[in-house]
Amino acid sequence: MRYIAVFALLTACALADESYYSFSKSVGSGGGSSYSVTGEGRITAVRVWELYSNYIYGFQIRYGVLWSPVVGYVSGEPNEIELFEGERIIQVSGKYGHYIQSLIFATNKGRSLHVGQASGISFNMYPTHPDAELRFLSGRVSGPPTALQAHWAVLDTDSSENN
Repeated sequence: MRYIAVFALLTACALADESYYSFSKSVGSGGGSSYSVTGEGRITAVRVWELYSNYIYGFQIRYGVLWSPVVGYVSGEPNEIELFEGERIIQVSGKYGHYIQSLIFATNKGRSLHVGQASGISFNMYPTHPDAELRFLSGRVSGPPTALQAHWAVLDTDSSENN
C-alpha cells in the first residue's frame, strides 16, 4: 500500500505542477487490489452505483469529456452529479464497514451527491488548501470498493481548461 501511496503522490505532484497538494487518510477495510482513478484536467462529473440502497457497488469519474474505468461493479442506473462551469468537488464524506457504505461528494457551489446506506464508521475528507479541489481517488477494491483515499490539489486553470 505504501508503494501505491508514493506512486499516487508522485503522480499528483506531476499533475499539479507547482500547486498545493494534499491527501486524505485512507478509510475502509482495505482488502483486495489497489486502484487509482486519475485523468487530465478538471473533474466534470461523478457516477456512483449502489447495491439495493446498501453499500457502494462501484464508481466512475469524468475528466473533461472522458470517463475513467469503473472501480467496482455496475448495477442498474447510476446516481450522478455533473458539475457546472467553475464548480469543483471540495469534500468527500461517507461511511464504511467492510465495504464503502455511503459516499457524499460536496461542491463549492453547495450541491452534493449522496449515495448508499448511512451506516458504519463515518469519514470526512477535504483539502488543506482553501482553493484545492478533488484531483483523484485511490484505494482498494475486492468486488466493490473496500478502501478510499482522496487526493487534492490547486488546479492551474491557465494550463488546464474544462474540456
